[in-house]
Amino acid sequence: MITVEGLVAEIQQRVENYNNNDYPLNKRAVANYDLLDSCHHILAEDIVSPFSVPRQNLSAMDGYAIAKGTKLATNTTIIGESQAGSPYNGDIQSGQGVRIFTGAVVPDECDTVIMQENTNFATIKSSIDKSKPYSIILSQRAQSDDHIRKQGEEITAGEAVLFKGKRLNPADISLLANLGFDKVNVYQPLIVGVLATGDELVAIGNKLKSLAQIYNSNTPTLKSLLSDLPIALQDYGIIPDDLDKTTAAVTQAMQECDVLISTAGVSVGDYDFLTTVIEQLGKINHYKVAMKPGKPFVFGELTQNLAKPVLYFGLPGNPLSTVVGTLQFVIPALWQMAGASHSERPMQLTVMATLKNDVKKSAGRKDFQRGLLTQDKAGSFYVESFTKQQSHRIKQLSHANCFIVLAQDAGNVAAGESVQVQPFPWI
Repeated sequence: MITVEGLVAEIQQRVENYNNNDYPLNKRAVANYDLLDSCHHILAEDIVSPFSVPRQNLSAMDGYAIAKGTKLATNTTIIGESQAGSPYNGDIQSGQGVRIFTGAVVPDECDTVIMQENTNFATIKSSIDKSKPYSIILSQRAQSDDHIRKQGEEITAGEAVLFKGKRLNPADISLLANLGFDKVNVYQPLIVGVLATGDELVAIGNKLKSLAQIYNSNTPTLKSLLSDLPIALQDYGIIPDDLDKTTAAVTQAMQECDVLISTAGVSVGDYDFLTTVIEQLGKINHYKVAMKPGKPFVFGELTQNLAKPVLYFGLPGNPLSTVVGTLQFVIPALWQMAGASHSERPMQLTVMATLKNDVKKSAGRKDFQRGLLTQDKAGSFYVESFTKQQSHRIKQLSHANCFIVLAQDAGNVAAGESVQVQPFPWI
């Protein structure tokens, strides 16, 4: 069996080759999305600022913009105002200034902004007639460029501010909106097919007709886990345990999709046909990974009569195994396939926590045990493992908020020891 780390590396390498040769990013179709629809999609071009930011010298606070050469403790004549959106347009001489507000344009003749707290404004404000010039006294030395946001100090016109391969997030939407972009070019979403197999499965919304039937929970689980990715999902439904019908479903999916993900049907049972079909229509790169749960994980590709391969991920049938395999292998691979640069792929965050109870583990496979992570007032993390860890237990997955990650060669772990924890991405 390949290790978890080994499989991650193999998938990354295969997807890199896919992006460079099988389906090159520089030849991918590009879609022009409305800005608000582009979040979580991958930029297909560099974004260049059409103007400088700030566009002019702006005041960083309320106060007075003072003309160059004005000295401390002298009467300074205030001859007008500059408001955000309504700049002062007249001439300003030495010894003069204008009342100015945060975000307002600083007149060209002025080289500093004095906070109103550093003038006698508080004592004279009740007697000020804004329609006429009035005098103030500066109580602090005016330093050149004080409290001025200089033109272009953040962004210069023509500067690249976002780069191809960027996974757009709400902060990027804010930046683009500030620069006036209402549309942006992103990579066309990958088409990802999903299917479930098993005679016992019934689609949610239908009635269970016998005690032998169960609802297909894996497809809704998979769709929800993939909901933030820049992909288009194609659901091929529930495929019965039949070789011909499995072959037909996979054949259709490989003609229509870039990626195919299945749940169940990848073990070694008499009615698990997916591995047979994948080998007939392509190849299996890896089968079985040294982790618990989710050992029968298949990574392969479909190639028969195709211009480019369709990468295939075969997940086990147990819900917990579906979640673990999707988080560890499928989601990182899909972000990479979608064109996200290395730094833009979601990180698998981990923390170290003190174990609150004893944990049983056998050496040989990397364990992902469900746990409840808490943090005390001092900021220390603690985690409690659920007593029963069988992969079919669905309530525990809902009540947990993390995986306790135990190394492949580790054995039992005692309460009080420090363990690695992966908080669930949705927590």
